[in-house]
Amino acid sequence: MDFNVKKLASDAGVFFTRAVQFTEEKLGSAEKTELDAHFENLLSRADSTKNWTEKILRQSEVLLQPNPSARVEEFLYEKLDRKIPSRVTNGELLGQYMTEAANDFGPSSPYGQTLIKVGETQKRLGIAERDFIHSSSINFLTPLRNFLEGDWRTISKERRILQNRRLDLDACKARLKKAKAAEAKAAALPDFQETRPRNYVLSASASALWSDEVDKAEHELRVAQTEFDRQAEVTRLLLEGKARVLYDYEAADSTELGLKADELITVYSLPGMDPDWLIGERGNQKGKVPVTYLELLS
Repeated sequence: MDFNVKKLASDAGVFFTRAVQFTEEKLGSAEKTELDAHFENLLSRADSTKNWTEKILRQSEVLLQPNPSARVEEFLYEKLDRKIPSRVTNGELLGQYMTEAANDFGPSSPYGQTLIKVGETQKRLGIAERDFIHSSSINFLTPLRNFLEGDWRTISKERRILQNRRLDLDACKARLKKAKAAEAKAAALPDFQETRPRNYVLSASASALWSDEVDKAEHELRVAQTEFDRQAEVTRLLLEGKARVLYDYEAADSTELGLKADELITVYSLPGMDPDWLIGERGNQKGKVPVTYLELLS
């Protein structure tokens, strides 16, 4: 029980320190460690990918299922991990009505024969539409959802950790700066040893105290810097994939990137891309590259 109370108090202290650092940064009264331009570009690209993926997913769902109530029902079935019931499409329903009407008018009458022929065609169109919706859901919507519910959640989690590590680092920098300023002020106090011995003792004691505080702050800064650097590397590896080229590859058109064996390139995927391809970047050059020609390193 004592351990839990101590941990709770420690966590509360860390949270308060981060909140103070964050607030002072927003007010412009505290310095903030900035990420390098490449890292910021990776974060911006990740945010853009997430935003566009959400828009494409929502609009695709509307296109495949215009009925809002039906979309809500399908969403609930999916969250409950239950099979979505098969629905008759409007084309199938129209074909069924035509067939029933033909039987009512007489299947051997010219009108009845026409209704039967058109109705059967309409049924086949409705079945093709249902198959298309099912196939699109599996092959197009599912990868988009997997990105948002899997990869993006992992990236968001690591980014939150990185933000906390950055706040801890900057709080340690601020603490060290204050400790050094206080140490210098204590060391600059006049020597009262002859006239006021008691004040001299207090001054020397304060100087030693601030010296210890500086040593402690420097140690905490080194620990915070190590943790920040480690988390920054973890986050960067999630955002930026590296690959070694296994074989030479000649680009078939302007959308592809030519490759040379043993070179290193940056690779990443885009929502809805063919899984056999990735986007490759080499300096200012960019294009599609085949996965079979690559060895992914991160």
